[in-house]
Amino acid sequence: MSTSSASSPGNPGGAGARDGLFVLNMHRNFTGVTATAAAVTRQQLDRYDIRLVGRSLPGCPGPISFLQAVRASRQKPSGKPFHIWHVRRNPEMQAGIFARDILRLPIRLVFTSAAQRRHSALPRWLISRMDAVIATTPEAAEYVPGVRAVVPHGVDTLRFHPAASRNQAWAASPYPGIGGIATIGRVRPEKGTDRFVAAMIEALPHLPGYTALVIGKTAPEHTSFLAGLKQQAAAAGLAERILFPGEIGPDALPDLVRGLSLLVALPRYEGYGVTPLEAMASAVPFVASDAGWFSEFSGDGAAGAVVPDGDPGMAAAQITAILSDPARHQTMAEAARTRAVENFSVAAEADAIDAVYQQLWSQT
Repeated sequence: MSTSSASSPGNPGGAGARDGLFVLNMHRNFTGVTATAAAVTRQQLDRYDIRLVGRSLPGCPGPISFLQAVRASRQKPSGKPFHIWHVRRNPEMQAGIFARDILRLPIRLVFTSAAQRRHSALPRWLISRMDAVIATTPEAAEYVPGVRAVVPHGVDTLRFHPAASRNQAWAASPYPGIGGIATIGRVRPEKGTDRFVAAMIEALPHLPGYTALVIGKTAPEHTSFLAGLKQQAAAAGLAERILFPGEIGPDALPDLVRGLSLLVALPRYEGYGVTPLEAMASAVPFVASDAGWFSEFSGDGAAGAVVPDGDPGMAAAQITAILSDPARHQTMAEAARTRAVENFSVAAEADAIDAVYQQLWSQT
């Protein structure tokens, strides 16, 4: 299938109108939601001439504007009663409701929900207006109405794959030492960045040669939080071993991840969490808090270790134990890749989402 017409923002009435699938991405930052949307959309390119609306996604057709999406949705798609707009955030739900209910376009709205807690008033109302809701976990399904399916997020196991040589992959990175331990995500208390730094301060003296990386964007309101973490690392004499490279672009991230020895995720709250999955697909074990769906990822400890409440001391002990035992680390790395491929592939996620679309389209 050709995607050339879908890639052209100047042709809003082309093949995208035929297949009737519009994916909205209106958030300026690259987040976990963005990563999952991009992975699924890349899978869907073989099924639909997709219209991406808003901002670009890696490896996906060039985006069109909301106005162009409106124009392309005025007529029903060929052979279908309406277009589907897949939305994942509040502004996208608002845009979809406006297009469907105010402009009276022939569209239906599908929303993916990952939050494992009660939404505030506005998103609750917006979600109640969706035509179908996909929850990423059974726990998330308990907090939203209209759930058509529970579909766990998957990982692109072709894009995230093991390195031929982990040592060589790490050596090709710009970071020092014999191996890397990283946390990936926005730098803020909710993501547990401080827990990671505390765990590294405790663990690194027992792991000579390893370098810890705090990878992620820091919002202006969290710059003092970041400064405090850097001060803690310096006070522990680890300023050259706990590094803060900031945000790394999505195109460069897979190469870095497959060079890691361990991924650490210690958030205080997480709706789902994709960074352990990306690590698993790259044959990188993880240590995580008991948030998100990390316990399910771990396979009873086969692919990763989960510590209660993200306790930094317990995390440090697990990190040290795994990296001090090469045989255990290798076994976990192999199990991580296997679980990612067999249980958490984005191809399976795309299949389950497509079933929801087809169910909607079959209703006349």
